[in-house]
Amino acid sequence: MKKIFYMIFLLVGLELFAEVEVEKVIVATRGDIKVIEASEDIRYLSQKIVKDYIFFYKNQSKTMVKKNLDQALFDLSEDLRIIATTTKDSDTKDILEFLAYSKDQIDEIFLGKPNKEKVALMLDYSETLLEGANSIATSHRYDFSQEEEMIMVTKEMEYLLERITKYYMALHVGFNSPTNKDQMQESIAQFENNMKQINRYQYPSEFYDIQESINQSWRINKTFFDKSESLFIPKLMFTSVNYMEDLVLKIALYHAKNQ
Repeated sequence: MKKIFYMIFLLVGLELFAEVEVEKVIVATRGDIKVIEASEDIRYLSQKIVKDYIFFYKNQSKTMVKKNLDQALFDLSEDLRIIATTTKDSDTKDILEFLAYSKDQIDEIFLGKPNKEKVALMLDYSETLLEGANSIATSHRYDFSQEEEMIMVTKEMEYLLERITKYYMALHVGFNSPTNKDQMQESIAQFENNMKQINRYQYPSEFYDIQESINQSWRINKTFFDKSESLFIPKLMFTSVNYMEDLVLKIALYHAKNQ
């Protein structure tokens, strides 16, 4: 009888322990998801802020562009706060200090009128933010489901569109170094790899038009990006890239609903 009681007690104890461990995994995963989402947003903003700043440098009468820059900087602060209040990882906290410093430097740059020297600094800070966000996301990565993997594909596509356009702008304001040209071409190649994953995925019939629109828009945009050294049409490219990002977002929402 004592043996039976002991076995029941042991089994109940193991079950409770297992539930606790599962809950720990769930909590950790929720935290990882929040950190990864914020990191992906920082990756996107690191490119968008500089792209928009260069446009503002060339079009300082555009007050709406300045408002968008201020909003993007606010969003960046929020993402840094989310990571700081969510993570317990010491390495992530150390990286956050560098990112917060970069963000503060961008704050100071925004105070005065844009100039070429400030554009150079913004290009450097964008890479610092990007590198930090990549490191944080990697340290919190877990095994994604297929739908989560596709969400990450769409997130990267949004970031790459901003990155490509950032270099498109930079090449035309005096930063046409071989490194920047190479970075632009690498980003174009990465974007096309992600497009292949979107095209391989079996979406329901109502998403075929969205798929085709993304493909068609990219073919047109790539033509202009390939001619970036001889043809500079920033306003048109901004509009076209925003349209593509809206299409990619629709794909992302589909995968988010089907997790």
